[in-house]
Amino acid sequence: MLRKGVLFVISGPSGVGKGTLKKALLENMNDLLSSISVTTREPREGERDGWDYFFVTEESFEKKIDQGELLEWARVFSNMYGTPRDFVASNLEHGQDVLLEIDVQGALQVKKKMPEAVLIFVAPPSIHELAMRLTSRAQDSAESISSRLAASEDELKQIDYYDYLLINDDINDTLAKLESIVSAERCRVKNLELR
Repeated sequence: MLRKGVLFVISGPSGVGKGTLKKALLENMNDLLSSISVTTREPREGERDGWDYFFVTEESFEKKIDQGELLEWARVFSNMYGTPRDFVASNLEHGQDVLLEIDVQGALQVKKKMPEAVLIFVAPPSIHELAMRLTSRAQDSAESISSRLAASEDELKQIDYYDYLLINDDINDTLAKLESIVSAERCRVKNLELR
């Protein structure tokens, strides 16, 4: 019995803990591949090209859009982000599960192109808690934090398009639920090729 690859998409507001959850999930489930996004934003301290993101110019990004090389893409806070189509498609065809950590705009594009994708929304316990997390990580200006909080309210309105909702009030509990979702989806009959 063979199994089709499953595309898992994690998204939610900036600062909700998606990156932390993704890292822990990949450590605990080493048979899950993470797709590396392409972005026009500048690398943050410690980020490496080809490891954290593929950092490209806006001109190069536009070319990738024009040539259909991206499964999804979006402009987020004046930068562009996208998912390389070939990486995802080739791995899914070979029965390999793929994990995307992308914004809400991108997740909804993926769902339109690949309705079988499993969308998982990670939400904060409250907007106040999200504001505290964004401030404490000290990566963004006050103006950027304000923009991200405003965007998060719009993103929360998109939950109905998702398959699962996780409230990240305790990272270990949220991770356990995320692992359960992955395990359950891998057992779904629709993802098996019965012979």
